[in-house]
Parts: sequence; C-alpha cells; structure tokens
Amino acid sequence: MNFILDNYNKLKDQQGGKKQFSEIVCQITPYFKTIEPEVVELREGYGAWKMHKRREVENHIGTVHAIACCNLCEITAGLTIEVSIPEHKRWIPMGMQVQYLKKAKTDLVAECNIGEPDWDSIDKLDIDVYVKDEKGQVVVAAVISMKVGDKPA
Repeated sequence: MNFILDNYNKLKDQQGGKKQFSEIVCQITPYFKTIEPEVVELREGYGAWKMHKRREVENHIGTVHAIACCNLCEITAGLTIEVSIPEHKRWIPMGMQVQYLKKAKTDLVAECNIGEPDWDSIDKLDIDVYVKDEKGQVVVAAVISMKVGDKPA
C-alpha cells in the first residue's frame, strides 16, 4: 500500500488523527500550511480537503482569496493522485485552469474523483476539482493537469 495512504488509514479514525495527518502533510509540503488544510477523506481515486475561512486567507473584500482556493485545489488533487498512482509511476503538475464562480464567504471543501485511470497508457491526467461552500454551492472549479511518467530506474 502507498506510504501516505497507509498513514492516513492508521490515523483517520483516531481522535484528532485527521488533523495530525494534515499537519504531517504540511511538514512535507510546507507551502500548504498557509491555508491550514485538513483532510476530510482520502482513498484511491478520491480526495476531499477542507479549509476554514479566517483572516489569514481573506482578500480585501473579506472573502477567501482566489489563490488560497487554488492551494486547496492543488493539495486535493496532489494527494489524491499520490495515493492512487502505482509505485512505478510519478506525477508532476503541468498547469491549472481555474474558474471563480461565486464569492467564497464560508469555510470550504474541495473534492476530486479521478476514478481508475489506465496508468500504463497515459502520460497526462486532467483532474477536475470542485470547491464548495457550506451551502454546497460550487465557488471554484479547477482542472489541474498532471504529467504522468515512469520513475527512473
């Protein structure tokens, strides 16, 4: 089993385990600490992460800043592909297309579902990520393109 997914599965049902897992991820990738993300669910093919609306991620009009939303999309897609991709493959982001659909006025949850790609026949995977507010309205829609390739021998 994937090292990250194995650790998530060990921690997820413990009190404070999801928060602890999220903090570990932010130690590995410290830039994400700026949004203080917390995993909601993570499994092969699916990921969901949340972010609280707080002053540190707000813009000048008091809504969640666009780039904070992008960071939430990136951690969601990145961890989902990381726990889904076979051990002999690797990935790297190539680009992101983002649509800001509504003002993000509440805490947010980002979700993506990559299904079961044929890893041996693809060299690029486009991951759709949707960020929803507390009312379930999509406030941001993103497509993150990931380059997929073999790990060096």
